[in-house]
Amino acid sequence: MGVRIVVVDDHRLLAEALASALKLRGHRVLAAGAPSSSAADLAIGRAPEVCLMGTSTPAEPGVFDPVTRIKRERPAIAVIVLGPVPNPRGIAAAFAAGASGYVRHDERIEGVERAMAKARAGEVAVAPQLLQTAFAELLHPAAEPDDEGSRLLQILTPREVEVLVRVAEGEDTRLIAAGMGIAPSTARTHVQRVLMKLGVGSRLEAAALAARTGLLDRASGG
Repeated sequence: MGVRIVVVDDHRLLAEALASALKLRGHRVLAAGAPSSSAADLAIGRAPEVCLMGTSTPAEPGVFDPVTRIKRERPAIAVIVLGPVPNPRGIAAAFAAGASGYVRHDERIEGVERAMAKARAGEVAVAPQLLQTAFAELLHPAAEPDDEGSRLLQILTPREVEVLVRVAEGEDTRLIAAGMGIAPSTARTHVQRVLMKLGVGSRLEAAALAARTGLLDRASGG
């Protein structure tokens, strides 16, 4: 027996392609549209049994506001999110908003149908290994180099890092040029570019910033 569905996605072509495939398999598509932010209006207006909502950015703030609205105004509608994996925060956000399921973007059409059947029956539609991976990443997040020193190091080229190290060691333009085998004018250009990227106005400030953030230790592999 077919399921009454509404299909939305950030990309209209994907929404219409999935809707066409499900139609051919005997399901009743009440509407198909884009972007996913229109899910609430379509679902509330058409009252399907299941709303399939595709998004490429499940971890973005507010992405699942439509799900919250659907569950508030039409609690009988089951919402299944079609999203990327791995994205543990996105999966958690989907269920926190009231979704009944989360299916990988690259799932086969049979997998989408199984999720639809489960959601319509009031069951949670998500692969156990998907939840296991998501919870493992949420409970034990990988260390991310998001501190200021790492960020600054990433915006400098290897040559600019070498220039910064030499600046911090007190070398003037002439010594930097001699040590790197480049012309003094080129060394001066590199120094100015480093100051601009670091957002400071002097060599002294650059050296202080590098020391404070541990950038020099990272640059030297310490």
